[in-house]
Amino acid sequence: MTLRLVRRETRGDLPLLACLAVLVLVLAALCAWAPALAGRQEDRALRQRVEAAQAQTPLVTMSTTPAVFNGPQVDIGRLLGAGRTLTARLGAPAAAHLTPEGDAGYDYSQAALTSPRPPDHTVTGTQLALSYLPSAREHLRWVSGHAPADSTPKGSVPQVALSQATAAALGVGTGSRLAVDFAATPDVQDTPPHVTLLVSGIYRPAGGAGGYWTGRESLDRPTSAPAERSAGTVLSARGLVGRDTADVLSDAGVRGPLVTWQLRADLHGAALDEARALSGPLAGYASTLNAELCQGQGTDFVTGDVVCTVAGQATGSVLVVDSLTPLLASFTARDQQARALAAFAVDALAAVVLATVVVAVRLLLLRRRAHLRLQRARGASTARLVLVRCAVAWTVIPVAALAGWAVGRGLAPGGTSGAARPLPAVAAAAVVAATVPLMTWLAVREPRRPGRLRPTRRRTAALRRAVLELTVLLAAAAGVVALRSQGPDGILGAVPVLVALAVVLVLLRCYPLALRLLLRQTRRGRGTVGFVGAARAAHDAPATGLALFVLVLTLGTAVFGGLVQRTIGDGLAGGAAWAAGADASATASGHVTPAGAAPGMRTAVQQVHTVSLVGQADGALTTRAAVITVDPGQLVAVAPRSPLARALLAGLGPTPAGRPDAHTPLPSFLSADLRASERTGGFTTSLGTEGQPTVDLTFTPVGTLTPADLRDPLLGPVTARIPAGTPLVVTTATADRLMPPQSTDTTVLLLRGESPATAAPAALRSAAARALGPLARIRVRAEELSALHDDGLTRGLGTLYTAASALAALSGLLALALELALTAHERGRTTAFLRTLGLGGREAGALHLLQLLPLAAASAVGGTVLGLLEPRLTARSLDLRQFTGGPAQPALRTDYGLLVALVAGVTVLVLAAAATETVLARRRRLGAALRLS
Repeated sequence: MTLRLVRRETRGDLPLLACLAVLVLVLAALCAWAPALAGRQEDRALRQRVEAAQAQTPLVTMSTTPAVFNGPQVDIGRLLGAGRTLTARLGAPAAAHLTPEGDAGYDYSQAALTSPRPPDHTVTGTQLALSYLPSAREHLRWVSGHAPADSTPKGSVPQVALSQATAAALGVGTGSRLAVDFAATPDVQDTPPHVTLLVSGIYRPAGGAGGYWTGRESLDRPTSAPAERSAGTVLSARGLVGRDTADVLSDAGVRGPLVTWQLRADLHGAALDEARALSGPLAGYASTLNAELCQGQGTDFVTGDVVCTVAGQATGSVLVVDSLTPLLASFTARDQQARALAAFAVDALAAVVLATVVVAVRLLLLRRRAHLRLQRARGASTARLVLVRCAVAWTVIPVAALAGWAVGRGLAPGGTSGAARPLPAVAAAAVVAATVPLMTWLAVREPRRPGRLRPTRRRTAALRRAVLELTVLLAAAAGVVALRSQGPDGILGAVPVLVALAVVLVLLRCYPLALRLLLRQTRRGRGTVGFVGAARAAHDAPATGLALFVLVLTLGTAVFGGLVQRTIGDGLAGGAAWAAGADASATASGHVTPAGAAPGMRTAVQQVHTVSLVGQADGALTTRAAVITVDPGQLVAVAPRSPLARALLAGLGPTPAGRPDAHTPLPSFLSADLRASERTGGFTTSLGTEGQPTVDLTFTPVGTLTPADLRDPLLGPVTARIPAGTPLVVTTATADRLMPPQSTDTTVLLLRGESPATAAPAALRSAAARALGPLARIRVRAEELSALHDDGLTRGLGTLYTAASALAALSGLLALALELALTAHERGRTTAFLRTLGLGGREAGALHLLQLLPLAAASAVGGTVLGLLEPRLTARSLDLRQFTGGPAQPALRTDYGLLVALVAGVTVLVLAAAATETVLARRRRLGAALRLS
C-alpha cells in the first residue's frame, strides 16, 4: 500500500468522503455545542424560579435571639450587621452567591397593650407585637406622621408606627402613647417590664408589592380571637419600630427579639452549578456555624440553652432555614424530565445520522465495486482491500471530527452549566470509522462455497431473519414496559429508536405483501407501465429497508416532537387558567368583603373556611375540612363555559337574598373521599366565638366533586391555599353569612373583563387591588401565560425538538438521496430496456414514479404510526404537567398540520427524484440506452 494509491483512491471517492466528513463534523459539533446551549436554558430556568421564589420570601434565613441577661449590654446595631460575617463562614465559593438582603430585622413576641383601651367594648384584651422591618418602608404610604426614628435619644420614648386599620381598631392616632407590658422573665423578674411607645405615624400598604405582604398581613390588619378564660375577644396587632428600639427595650429588662438575617441567592452565569455548589455547604451550615460560635461559651442561666457569640454579642444558637435546597430538588426533577424528553430526540437524530453514514458507505463501495472485483481477481487479500478503504476514510474522519469540535466550541455559549461532551463525540467518530471496514469486509469477503442445497440455505436465511425480527420486537416491548414502569433514563431513552426499528420490520413484512396484491391487480390491466412499476417496486422492496428505516424514524421523530410541543403549547393555556382562575384573581388572607365591581367587570367571590365535620349517620369526626362558599350565579357569569359552574348552579341553585336561617340545611357538593366516609347522610359543624351564640350548620350532599371538577380552573386559586388531601365542601354563599370570621379564612376574588379594555392586564390588576386591597396577591392569566411561555425549560425543549427534527430531516433527505442514487442504476436499466422496446418518454416518467411511490407511501404510513404510537406507549413517562403548570397531565394533541406537511414533503421529494431520473433518461441517446440495458 503506497501513499500514491491512497491519494488516487481519495480523489475518486471525494464526493462521498465529503459527505462522511460533513456528517462526522455535524455530530462532533453537536457534542460540543448542544450541551452548552442546553445548560444555558437550564440556568435561565433556575434563575427564573429562584427570582420568583425570592420575590415572595427569602430562600435562606439565619435567626438568633440575643441573650439580654448574659454578657454585655445589647448592641442591636452590631448584631444586625453581622449577616455578612456569618455568611463568610460558608466558605469563599458558596458565600459569593449568598448576600444579605438589605438590613436585618427583628421581631418581638406579643405583649399586652394596657392603655389605651380599644373603642370596641367586646374586646377584652389587646396583644401588640413589634417588628423592625427595613424592607417594608418602600411598600408603605404614610397617611399621617412619619416612620419611627432609628435612633432614640437617651430618656426619650421609642416610636412605633401602626397601620390605618390597626390605629382605628385601637382608637389611637399620631402622637398617641401606648402602654405595653412585656412578659416577665422567670427567676429574674418579679413584675413584667413596662414600656411606653409613641405613635410616630399611620401608614397604609402601597399597591404593586407583588407577594411581599404574603405572611405579613398582621402589619396591616389586626386579627381577633376568642378570649381563653373570659368572655369577649382578644385583638392581636403588629407595629413597626425603629432600629435601636431593641436597645431601649433590653435596658428596660425585656427579653431579646428574634433577629433574622435574610440572605439572597445571587445566581449568575452557570446558575445550576452555582446552586449545587451552594446547597452542599448549606446542608451542614447550621451545625458547623453553631459549633464555631458556641464552643466554650457555657449556657444561659435563665433558659438553660447554649450561649453563642455573634459579633461580640451573647446570643442563643443560630437557626438556619434553607429553602433553596428543596427548590433545587424540585427543579432537578423537572430538569430530569426535560432531559428524558430531549434524549428521545437526540437518540433518534443519532440513529438517523448513523443510518445515513451506512447508506453513504454503501454507495461508496458500490462506486468501487468493479475496481474491488478487479483487485480481488488479481490476488489482493481481503485484509488489503479493507485497509485500503480504511486508509482513505480514516484520513478524513479524524480531521472532520476535530474541525466539528472546534466549530462547536466556538459557537457554544460560555459561562453556562452545560459542558462539552468529548466522549460522545469520540464515540460517534469511532462508530463512523468502524462502519467503513465492517461494510468493506462484508462486500469483499470470500464467497461461501456451495456446500448445501439452495432450499436449505433459503430456510436458514429465513430462520435467521425471523430470529432477528423477533429479538428486535421483544427488545422494543421490554423497553416500553421498563419505560412505563420506572421512567426514562440514559439507556431507556433509546427505546423510541427500537420502536421505530420494530415498526420498520413490520412494514418490511407487510410492504412486499401489499405490493404483490397490487401486482395482481395491475397484471389484469391493459397497460404494461403499472405492472412493470409494481413488479420493480416489489423486487426492490427487501433492499429498501435502510431507506425505509431512515424515513420512518425521521418522520416519527418530527411527528413526536410536534406532538410534544403542541401538547405543551395547549397545556400552557390550561396552566395559566388554573393559576389565575379566570381573567384574573386576587387572594387575601382572612375574611374580606370585596368592594363593588368596576364597570365592565364580572366578579365572583369565594370564601374558604376551615372547620371540623361530624357525620350525621355514624357520628364520624373529620377534624379538618375546607368549606368553600360560592355564588353559582357569579361563577357562571365569570366562566360561562365552565362545567363546574353549570353543575353548581344546577345543584345548589341561585343564592337567596336576605338573612338566611341557620337551621336550614345547606346544599353542598362533597369531594369523593368525604362522600365515601358518609354515604347515607350529611355533615354538621358547630362554629362560634366567645360571647356569641354557637352556629350549628348542616351540609346536605346534592352532588360529588368529580376529578374533572377538581381540575376546573375556577378552583385553581382556592386549591392553592388548601393543603393537599384536605376534604372539600362546596356550598352556597348563604353559609358565608352564617359562619363567623376566622383568622384562617381566605378570600378569593375572580374577575372577568367584558371588553378588550377591561380585560387588559393593567385594568384587571387595578380592579383587583381596589376590590381586595393592596395586600391581595393578584394573578393575571395573560401574565401567567407569558411567564410559562418564557420558562427556560419549556423554551429549551421546544428549541431542541425543532433543531433535532430539522437536522434529522436534512440527514434523512441526504440518506434518501443517497439511497435513490444507490438504486438508480437498476431502475435506469429497466427503463432503458423498455425504451428499446418502444416505451415513450411520458410512460418512462410514470414508470419512475410508480417504482418510488410505494416507498413514499410506506414511509408516510410508518412515520405517522410511529409518531402517534410512541407518545401513547410512553405516556406514563411523559409527565408534561411539569411544563404546563396545570393540575393534571395535559391531553396529548397531535399537530396534524405538521403531519400533513411532512407527508407532503416526502411525496414531493419522491416526485422530484422521479422527475430527475426521467429527465436524465430522456437525455440518453439510443446507443447509451442499449449499452445500459
